[in-house]
Amino acid sequence: MTTAIKKGLLFLHGRDQAKKTSDLRNHLLQHQFFFALKRAFDFLVSSLLIIFIFSWLFPLMALLIKLDSSGPIFFIQKRAGFLGRPFMCLKFRTMYANNLSDEMQATHNDPRITRLGKIMRLTSLDELPQFFNVWLGQMSIVGPRPHMYKDNENFSQLVTNYRLRSLVKPGITGMAQVKGYRGPAKDFYQVFHRYQFDAFYFRNMGFSLDMKIVRLTAIQMLRSLAAIKWQSDSAPREMTQFVFPKTASSK
Repeated sequence: MTTAIKKGLLFLHGRDQAKKTSDLRNHLLQHQFFFALKRAFDFLVSSLLIIFIFSWLFPLMALLIKLDSSGPIFFIQKRAGFLGRPFMCLKFRTMYANNLSDEMQATHNDPRITRLGKIMRLTSLDELPQFFNVWLGQMSIVGPRPHMYKDNENFSQLVTNYRLRSLVKPGITGMAQVKGYRGPAKDFYQVFHRYQFDAFYFRNMGFSLDMKIVRLTAIQMLRSLAAIKWQSDSAPREMTQFVFPKTASSK
């Protein structure tokens, strides 16, 4: 864990300033037990879900996706993980097969999104395969959401110390998500406010906070499921191309 902390400090500040980050180093060292407990919880929960729930749910989801549209079951994309390391993030496919998935973000009423995909996006069911990423240790159940590398670099240029969020593993859900910031950022202010919630999580991380975020996420999912109307024209999570204003400080 100490080696990971050193690498994290180098990743955040660079080699010249790593020795001047004693407060941050102490903060990480003080949470070593939490990180161990968090990993044990992640492994236990993901293992139970994979064995007892996903073993029958995923074949059902695969059948529904195949009946809804042709193409692969999963959408796999390279994302920035812990300390910026790449990993392949898993999701259920919510779009018709196309060549623009890694270049063009989804938009309001995007014709690429399937009928089933609209429901999965509304309820976040498309994120369930990421529990395999959690089981492998690439993600955590709770943490900042992982970005595409392009977005990660762009956001890092906008907000000072944006890489701070990479000192913990990315999560399936996080503080920003339970505060209403779901899906890609539409403008600078959403990027900045999401970072503020991610930074708050990093500074106040603890097992009780993780459990609160899990509970709030479950409530959000249940409300989304209850609100679904199969014949409604409700839109999925809105996404737009990002417009970059001037850089702002995170302070």
